[in-house]
Amino acid sequence: MSTIDGLPPLRAVIATHDLQAKKQLGQNFLLDLNLTAKIARQAGDLSGCDVLEVGPGPGGLTRGLLAEGARRVLAIEKDTRCLPALAEISEAYPGRLEVLNADALDIDAARLLTPPIRVVANLPYNVGTELLIRWLTPAVWPPFWQSLTLMFQKEVAERIVARSGSKAYGRLALLVQWRAEAKIVMTLPPEAFTPAPKVHSAVVHITRREAPLYPADEKLLGRIIAAGFNQRRKMLRASLRGVAPDMEEKLRAAGIEPTARAEEISLEAFCALARVIADGPA
Repeated sequence: MSTIDGLPPLRAVIATHDLQAKKQLGQNFLLDLNLTAKIARQAGDLSGCDVLEVGPGPGGLTRGLLAEGARRVLAIEKDTRCLPALAEISEAYPGRLEVLNADALDIDAARLLTPPIRVVANLPYNVGTELLIRWLTPAVWPPFWQSLTLMFQKEVAERIVARSGSKAYGRLALLVQWRAEAKIVMTLPPEAFTPAPKVHSAVVHITRREAPLYPADEKLLGRIIAAGFNQRRKMLRASLRGVAPDMEEKLRAAGIEPTARAEEISLEAFCALARVIADGPA
């Protein structure tokens, strides 16, 4: 890809600008431009889209997004050391890359982008899950984004796509799958990164639903799921006792055995229980 945009290989960029990854910033740089282009392609056709990227680092994925035809990329980078390298990319793609030196947790990116919007990022490990939860819990649904194509530690990615009955199934899977479709589209070994992390990584592609998969009150559903999984080894009749009175009757009314545990219960059943509780006394 370096021949496509006329920019030097990423190892040369890192050497030129002395960009050693910082553990405290959750940085692990992906240097293979073929891989960054492949990740960009997992987001679909970018030609008519604005793209939000968080944590571009030396700009490998940024270059992939631009080369794959993104209309405009807004890259949010906290590390000031990376700004000169990103400025060189901006010069190679006039008018198509804007770089903000900021913490992504402090930025309302939606007001800076024009729909349709896709989010594509090799997220810093230390903020990845928090950002995902924020993007999935806006004040109004549907959100500003059409899809999220995000790299996580493989363990986190498996939690996002997990199904009931599996060890990875929990609050994160339910939060994502209630409002979106999620699938793992790539896995990467530690040696793909510099420095190599101790774990494998995976790219998850998440496509928003225009409305939640099953009707339920968001706050009540969240309370039920939190209570159930905070004590996941307990039977639901015990772990949900504090959510509403007559919990055993409400569980049965929702088609759930009171002796079941949270990890055994499908998203559909949790939503049914939320509706039963919202309807009042059993």
